[in-house]
Amino acid sequence: MKTRSEDLNLLIAVVDNGGFSSAAEALGIQVAKVSRAVNRVEQSLGVTILNRTTRRIELTNEGIKFVESIREALHSIEKAEMDIQAQGESPKGNLRVDAASPFIFHQLIPLMAEFHATYPDIQLELTSNEGFVDLIEKRTDVAIRIGRLEDSSLHARALGMSQLYIVASPKYLSSNGVPHLVSDLSHHKLIGFTAPKILNQWPLPDLPTIEPNIRASNGETVRQLVLTGNGIAVLSGFMVKEDIEAGRLVSLMEAIKLTNTGREQINAVYYRTSNVARRISAFIDFIQPRLTL
Repeated sequence: MKTRSEDLNLLIAVVDNGGFSSAAEALGIQVAKVSRAVNRVEQSLGVTILNRTTRRIELTNEGIKFVESIREALHSIEKAEMDIQAQGESPKGNLRVDAASPFIFHQLIPLMAEFHATYPDIQLELTSNEGFVDLIEKRTDVAIRIGRLEDSSLHARALGMSQLYIVASPKYLSSNGVPHLVSDLSHHKLIGFTAPKILNQWPLPDLPTIEPNIRASNGETVRQLVLTGNGIAVLSGFMVKEDIEAGRLVSLMEAIKLTNTGREQINAVYYRTSNVARRISAFIDFIQPRLTL
Protein backbone atom coordinates (compact mmCIF):
# COMPACT_ATOMS: atom_id res chain seq x y z
CA MET A 1 0.00 0.00 0.00
CA LYS A 2 1.37 3.42 -0.97
CA THR A 3 1.34 6.41 1.38
CA ARG A 4 -0.53 9.48 0.21
CA SER A 5 0.96 12.97 0.32
CA GLU A 6 -1.97 14.18 2.47
CA ASP A 7 -1.17 11.54 5.09
CA LEU A 8 2.50 12.51 5.02
CA ASN A 9 1.64 16.18 5.47
CA LEU A 10 -0.50 15.30 8.48
CA LEU A 11 2.36 13.27 9.94
CA ILE A 12 4.64 16.31 9.59
CA ALA A 13 1.97 18.46 11.28
CA VAL A 14 1.89 16.08 14.26
CA VAL A 15 5.68 16.25 14.59
CA ASP A 16 5.82 20.04 14.23
CA ASN A 17 2.96 20.66 16.65
CA GLY A 18 4.06 18.10 19.20
CA GLY A 19 0.90 16.02 19.24
CA PHE A 20 -2.25 14.85 17.49
CA SER A 21 -4.62 17.28 19.18
CA SER A 22 -2.37 20.29 18.58
CA ALA A 23 -1.96 19.36 14.92
CA ALA A 24 -5.71 18.93 14.48
CA GLU A 25 -6.41 22.29 16.13
CA ALA A 26 -3.81 24.08 13.99
CA LEU A 27 -5.26 22.58 10.82
CA GLY A 28 -8.89 22.91 11.83
CA ILE A 29 -9.71 19.21 11.43
CA GLN A 30 -10.76 16.34 13.68
CA VAL A 31 -8.16 14.53 15.78
CA ALA A 32 -9.45 11.20 14.45
CA LYS A 33 -8.53 12.20 10.89
CA VAL A 34 -4.98 13.00 11.94
CA SER A 35 -4.66 9.75 13.89
CA ARG A 36 -5.96 7.67 10.96
CA ALA A 37 -3.50 9.32 8.59
CA VAL A 38 -0.51 8.52 10.81
CA ASN A 39 -1.73 4.95 11.30
CA ARG A 40 -1.98 4.51 7.52
CA VAL A 41 1.60 5.70 7.08
CA GLU A 42 2.89 3.30 9.73
CA GLN A 43 0.89 0.38 8.35
CA SER A 44 2.13 1.09 4.85
CA LEU A 45 5.75 1.12 6.01
CA GLY A 46 5.41 -1.70 8.50
CA VAL A 47 7.30 0.27 11.16
CA THR A 48 6.44 2.50 14.09
CA ILE A 49 7.09 6.17 13.31
CA LEU A 50 5.83 7.71 16.55
CA ASN A 51 6.00 6.52 20.12
CA ARG A 52 2.86 7.75 21.90
CA THR A 53 2.56 8.47 25.61
CA THR A 54 -0.24 10.19 27.51
CA ARG A 55 1.74 13.43 27.59
CA ARG A 56 3.72 13.58 24.36
CA ILE A 57 4.80 11.92 21.15
CA GLU A 58 8.36 11.09 20.15
CA LEU A 59 9.85 10.01 16.84
CA THR A 60 11.45 6.58 16.76
CA ASN A 61 14.89 6.24 15.18
CA GLU A 62 13.24 5.05 11.99
CA GLY A 63 10.79 7.94 12.26
CA ILE A 64 13.53 10.56 12.52
CA LYS A 65 15.14 9.40 9.27
CA PHE A 66 11.79 9.02 7.52
CA VAL A 67 10.51 12.46 8.51
CA GLU A 68 13.74 14.11 7.34
CA SER A 69 13.38 12.39 3.97
CA ILE A 70 9.72 13.19 3.45
CA ARG A 71 10.25 16.82 4.42
CA GLU A 72 12.70 17.16 1.55
CA ALA A 73 10.41 15.28 -0.83
CA LEU A 74 7.33 17.31 0.10
CA HIS A 75 9.25 20.56 -0.23
CA SER A 76 10.33 19.54 -3.72
CA ILE A 77 6.71 18.83 -4.63
CA GLU A 78 5.59 22.17 -3.17
CA LYS A 79 8.30 24.03 -5.08
CA ALA A 80 7.27 22.36 -8.32
CA GLU A 81 3.64 23.31 -7.66
CA MET A 82 4.63 26.87 -6.81
CA ASP A 83 6.70 27.20 -9.98
CA ILE A 84 3.71 26.14 -12.06
CA GLN A 85 1.29 28.35 -10.14
CA ALA A 86 3.62 31.32 -10.41
CA GLN A 87 2.96 31.33 -14.13
CA GLY A 88 -0.72 32.01 -13.44
CA GLU A 89 -2.46 34.45 -11.15
CA SER A 90 -0.65 36.38 -8.42
CA PRO A 91 -0.77 35.12 -4.80
CA LYS A 92 -3.80 36.08 -2.75
CA GLY A 93 -5.23 35.64 0.72
CA ASN A 94 -4.28 36.45 4.31
CA LEU A 95 -0.65 36.55 5.47
CA ARG A 96 0.20 37.00 9.14
CA VAL A 97 3.68 38.40 9.82
CA ASP A 98 5.23 38.84 13.27
CA ALA A 99 8.33 40.87 14.18
CA ALA A 100 9.72 42.93 17.02
CA SER A 101 8.15 46.38 16.94
CA PRO A 102 11.38 48.25 16.01
CA PHE A 103 11.75 46.05 12.93
CA ILE A 104 8.15 46.76 11.95
CA PHE A 105 8.54 50.52 12.53
CA HIS A 106 11.89 50.98 10.79
CA GLN A 107 11.92 48.27 8.11
CA LEU A 108 8.47 46.95 7.21
CA ILE A 109 6.17 49.97 7.44
CA PRO A 110 8.18 51.98 4.86
CA LEU A 111 7.70 49.09 2.38
CA MET A 112 3.99 48.48 2.88
CA ALA A 113 2.58 50.85 0.26
CA GLU A 114 4.77 49.37 -2.47
CA PHE A 115 4.07 45.82 -1.30
CA HIS A 116 0.33 46.40 -1.41
CA ALA A 117 0.61 47.92 -4.88
CA THR A 118 2.60 44.90 -6.04
CA TYR A 119 0.39 42.28 -4.35
CA PRO A 120 -3.05 43.88 -3.95
CA ASP A 121 -4.71 40.52 -3.26
CA ILE A 122 -2.58 39.70 -0.21
CA GLN A 123 -4.19 40.88 3.03
CA LEU A 124 -1.24 41.50 5.34
CA GLU A 125 -1.59 41.33 9.11
CA LEU A 126 1.36 42.65 11.14
CA THR A 127 1.77 41.68 14.79
CA SER A 128 4.46 42.83 17.18
CA ASN A 129 6.05 40.65 19.85
CA GLU A 130 9.38 41.40 21.49
CA GLY A 131 10.12 37.72 22.17
CA PHE A 132 9.98 34.63 19.97
CA VAL A 133 6.39 33.63 19.27
CA ASP A 134 5.02 30.15 18.75
CA LEU A 135 3.90 30.34 15.13
CA ILE A 136 1.23 27.68 15.57
CA GLU A 137 -0.19 29.06 18.81
CA LYS A 138 -0.31 32.62 17.46
CA ARG A 139 -1.46 31.47 14.00
CA THR A 140 1.49 33.30 12.45
CA ASP A 141 2.63 32.47 8.91
CA VAL A 142 6.09 34.04 9.00
CA ALA A 143 8.16 35.64 11.77
CA ILE A 144 11.22 37.87 11.54
CA ARG A 145 13.77 36.75 14.11
CA ILE A 146 16.84 38.71 15.13
CA GLY A 147 19.86 36.83 16.44
CA ARG A 148 21.28 33.34 16.08
CA LEU A 149 18.62 30.70 15.43
CA GLU A 150 18.40 27.67 17.66
CA ASP A 151 17.82 24.23 16.15
CA SER A 152 14.22 24.17 15.05
CA SER A 153 11.70 22.40 12.89
CA LEU A 154 11.01 25.77 11.28
CA HIS A 155 12.29 26.68 7.84
CA ALA A 156 14.45 29.79 7.70
CA ARG A 157 15.60 32.24 5.06
CA ALA A 158 18.41 34.63 5.85
CA LEU A 159 17.45 38.26 5.29
CA GLY A 160 20.88 39.69 6.04
CA MET A 161 23.08 41.01 8.81
CA SER A 162 22.49 44.11 10.90
CA GLN A 163 25.55 45.27 12.79
CA LEU A 164 25.31 46.29 16.43
CA TYR A 165 26.13 49.84 17.44
CA ILE A 166 27.05 51.26 20.84
CA VAL A 167 25.29 54.62 20.80
CA ALA A 168 24.61 57.74 22.81
CA SER A 169 23.24 61.18 22.03
CA PRO A 170 25.51 64.20 21.57
CA LYS A 171 23.68 65.82 24.50
CA TYR A 172 24.54 62.94 26.83
CA LEU A 173 28.17 62.79 25.70
CA SER A 174 28.68 66.54 26.12
CA SER A 175 27.61 66.22 29.75
CA ASN A 176 29.22 62.89 30.63
CA GLY A 177 32.23 62.49 28.36
CA VAL A 178 33.01 59.96 25.62
CA PRO A 179 33.96 56.40 26.67
CA HIS A 180 36.87 54.82 24.78
CA LEU A 181 37.65 51.77 26.92
CA VAL A 182 35.46 49.08 28.46
CA SER A 183 36.51 50.30 31.91
CA ASP A 184 35.14 53.76 31.08
CA LEU A 185 31.58 52.39 31.03
CA SER A 186 31.56 52.05 34.82
CA HIS A 187 31.25 55.85 34.96
CA HIS A 188 28.27 56.01 32.59
CA LYS A 189 24.55 55.35 32.64
CA LEU A 190 23.77 52.20 30.69
CA ILE A 191 20.41 51.40 29.11
CA GLY A 192 19.46 47.76 28.58
CA PHE A 193 16.67 45.24 28.26
CA THR A 194 14.48 43.49 30.80
CA ALA A 195 14.80 40.21 28.81
CA PRO A 196 16.31 38.15 27.36
CA LYS A 197 19.65 38.43 29.12
CA ILE A 198 21.64 38.04 25.90
CA LEU A 199 20.51 41.54 24.90
CA ASN A 200 22.52 42.89 27.81
CA GLN A 201 25.70 41.22 26.57
CA TRP A 202 27.43 44.04 24.73
CA PRO A 203 29.80 43.39 21.80
CA LEU A 204 32.93 44.36 23.68
CA PRO A 205 35.90 42.23 24.78
CA ASP A 206 35.99 40.91 28.34
CA LEU A 207 32.70 42.56 29.25
CA PRO A 208 30.26 40.45 31.27
CA THR A 209 26.55 40.99 31.03
CA ILE A 210 25.91 44.62 31.95
CA GLU A 211 23.68 45.77 34.79
CA PRO A 212 21.63 48.56 33.20
CA ASN A 213 20.67 51.70 35.06
CA ILE A 214 17.46 51.74 33.01
CA ARG A 215 15.77 48.68 31.53
CA ALA A 216 13.05 48.43 28.88
CA SER A 217 11.26 45.53 27.24
CA ASN A 218 11.10 47.16 23.83
CA GLY A 219 13.93 48.15 21.50
CA GLU A 220 12.13 51.27 20.32
CA THR A 221 11.75 52.39 23.94
CA VAL A 222 15.51 51.91 24.41
CA ARG A 223 16.14 53.97 21.26
CA GLN A 224 13.95 56.82 22.51
CA LEU A 225 15.70 56.76 25.88
CA VAL A 226 19.07 57.10 24.14
CA LEU A 227 17.86 59.84 21.80
CA THR A 228 16.67 61.90 24.75
CA GLY A 229 20.03 61.74 26.51
CA ASN A 230 19.42 59.13 29.19
CA GLY A 231 22.56 57.06 28.61
CA ILE A 232 24.38 54.57 26.37
CA ALA A 233 22.83 51.52 24.73
CA VAL A 234 23.54 48.80 22.17
CA LEU A 235 21.07 48.65 19.29
CA SER A 236 20.87 47.07 15.86
CA GLY A 237 21.82 49.07 12.81
CA PHE A 238 18.41 48.62 11.21
CA MET A 239 16.99 51.01 13.79
CA VAL A 240 19.84 53.48 14.46
CA LYS A 241 21.90 53.85 11.25
CA GLU A 242 19.77 56.79 10.10
CA ASP A 243 20.12 58.40 13.54
CA ILE A 244 23.90 58.07 13.33
CA GLU A 245 24.03 59.46 9.78
CA ALA A 246 21.81 62.39 10.81
CA GLY A 247 23.91 63.15 13.89
CA ARG A 248 21.12 62.37 16.36
CA LEU A 249 23.27 59.55 17.80
CA VAL A 250 27.01 58.94 17.99
CA SER A 251 28.56 55.52 17.38
CA LEU A 252 31.02 54.71 20.16
CA MET A 253 34.01 52.41 20.72
CA GLU A 254 34.19 51.27 17.09
CA ALA A 255 37.91 50.47 17.45
CA ILE A 256 37.28 47.73 20.01
CA LYS A 257 33.74 46.64 19.15
CA LEU A 258 33.28 42.94 18.36
CA THR A 259 31.48 41.78 15.22
CA ASN A 260 29.79 38.55 14.18
CA THR A 261 28.47 37.79 17.65
CA GLY A 262 25.39 36.03 16.28
CA ARG A 263 23.06 38.83 17.29
CA GLU A 264 23.57 40.45 13.89
CA GLN A 265 21.70 37.70 12.04
CA ILE A 266 18.17 38.37 10.76
CA ASN A 267 16.03 35.54 9.43
CA ALA A 268 12.49 34.92 8.29
CA VAL A 269 11.15 31.67 9.78
CA TYR A 270 8.00 29.78 8.84
CA TYR A 271 6.25 26.45 8.47
CA ARG A 272 6.04 25.82 4.77
CA THR A 273 2.48 24.70 4.19
CA SER A 274 1.08 24.59 0.69
CA ASN A 275 -1.81 27.00 1.28
CA VAL A 276 0.41 29.96 2.25
CA ALA A 277 3.75 29.05 0.67
CA ARG A 278 3.32 31.40 -2.30
CA ARG A 279 2.32 34.31 -0.08
CA ILE A 280 5.33 33.70 2.19
CA SER A 281 7.71 33.50 -0.77
CA ALA A 282 6.21 36.64 -2.32
CA PHE A 283 6.60 38.56 0.95
CA ILE A 284 10.19 37.47 1.65
CA ASP A 285 11.29 37.94 -1.97
CA PHE A 286 9.82 41.44 -1.89
CA ILE A 287 11.28 42.72 1.40
CA GLN A 288 14.74 41.13 1.31
CA PRO A 289 16.37 43.40 -1.32
CA ARG A 290 14.63 46.49 0.10
CA LEU A 291 15.66 46.16 3.76
CA THR A 292 18.16 48.72 5.09
CA LEU A 293 19.90 46.62 7.70
